[in-house]
Amino acid sequence: MSIDKELLAILCCPETKQAVSLAEESLIQKLNATAARGELKNAGKHPVSGELDGGLIRSDRKILYPIRDHIPVMLIEEGIPLDQID
Repeated sequence: MSIDKELLAILCCPETKQAVSLAEESLIQKLNATAARGELKNAGKHPVSGELDGGLIRSDRKILYPIRDHIPVMLIEEGIPLDQID
């Protein structure tokens, strides 16, 4: 997954305004496996369904914003808390 560098430079966490960066493929694979088991919830406490194409990870590495159909979903309630995975 790639994202335009200019777009990435202007995106930030909508809650904390921290910078975001493209998540590693290994992290996306872990999240997809956890979601497939029905064990992954977003910040809105709803189960994450469907596979993530990629994600933007907040600089403190606590939240990941999903990328679906090559579009970053930068909504607070759609952020995925990363304390749910090993």
